[in-house]
Amino acid sequence: MKYILLLVFCFAVFSSYSQVDQSQTGAWYMYFYSHQFKNSQFGIQGDFQYRDWQGLGDMEQLLLRSGFTYTPKNANIKFTLGYGNVTSGIPGSSDTKSSESRIYQEVLFPQKFGRFHLTHRFRYEQRFVENQDFRSRYRYNLFLNIPINKKELSPKALYVAFYNELFINGQQDIGNNQTVEIFDRNRTYIGFGYVLNKKIRFQFGWMNQKTTTWGKGQLQFSMHHKI
Repeated sequence: MKYILLLVFCFAVFSSYSQVDQSQTGAWYMYFYSHQFKNSQFGIQGDFQYRDWQGLGDMEQLLLRSGFTYTPKNANIKFTLGYGNVTSGIPGSSDTKSSESRIYQEVLFPQKFGRFHLTHRFRYEQRFVENQDFRSRYRYNLFLNIPINKKELSPKALYVAFYNELFINGQQDIGNNQTVEIFDRNRTYIGFGYVLNKKIRFQFGWMNQKTTTWGKGQLQFSMHHKI
């Protein structure tokens, strides 16, 4: 009996992946915020994202994430301890959804070389996914922003934005006879941004995400807000 159940499970997983239309461009709508408490080394930051398999009407994920930040004095680095709640959907007409609670620790390390604004982001996640054992994941993202019409990312500046993020799973056995690869996924992005003022900038671009089973293009629309 257990072998029959395993076979059914594997077929269901394969079917869900096979429904991902790799030729169809999806879309992510994102709001990022940050706030530094007055006269303090502490602050908050986070992001709210709606991700859709086809642009609108077929939810991929709803992600709500926030954390407390700490910026040491005389150090160009920021630490974050945060929590995220993720609701994931299956592509197509199915209304089936799964939920995940996620605790994460993050280090942001910005650098500047002339007009090149680099940021390294290291993130470690502890994941509590519905119907799975405890999971962890390591992420490294390299961001690069290059102003076009100005020397700095100052108000009214247009800029080109790039990033590449690598995801590595902390374990392969995730329970219920399920396994994953050590390599989880990779995201590569190129876009354009506009700095409205000292507190708000907008960005639009295209991201290609590749997992061990599928790859898909996504449009990304984002607002970055210093409160």
